[in-house]
Amino acid sequence: MAAHIASGYSRLQIALHWLVAALIVGAYFTDGGMGRVLHERLNSGTAAMPLHVWLGSAALILIVLRVAVRAIRGAPKAHGPAWMALAAAWGHRLLYVLMIAAPAAGAAAWYLGVTAAADVHGLIANALMLVALAHAVIAIAHQLLLRDGTLLRMTRARS
Repeated sequence: MAAHIASGYSRLQIALHWLVAALIVGAYFTDGGMGRVLHERLNSGTAAMPLHVWLGSAALILIVLRVAVRAIRGAPKAHGPAWMALAAAWGHRLLYVLMIAAPAAGAAAWYLGVTAAADVHGLIANALMLVALAHAVIAIAHQLLLRDGTLLRMTRARS
C-alpha cells in the first residue's frame, strides 16, 4: 500500500513510465528469430545475447523499481466518477501483472532454459501490447475528449 496519495507523478515516476514503455515496445519489435536463437542457445550454449533479451532484462529491472517507487510514493487519484476510478485501478493492476509476467517468462526461457516459458512469454507479450494500446487510447481520450488532464499527469511532474 502506498505511503500517501500523491498529488501528481514525480519526475522519477514519469521517467520510469516512458523508459519502461520504450523498452517494452523495443523488445516487442526485436523478437524476430528468437525461437531459433533460444533453440541454438539451449542446444549448443553458443548464442550471443540478442537485443531483445537485453531490452527485456532492462525492462524487468526497471519495472520492479517502478513498482517499488509507486508503493512508496503513491499515485494520484483517478479523474472521473467511481466506476472510472475502479476501471483505472484494475487496468493498472493488469498492466503491472503483464509487465512483470512477460519479461519474467522470457527470463525463465532464456536464463533458466524453461522452454515452455518461451511460448507463454509470447502470449503474455501479445496481451501486454493490447492492454498497453488500450491504456494509451484511454489516456488520449481522457485528454482530448474529457479534457481532464489525465495525460498531462504523465508528462509534467508534481510533488
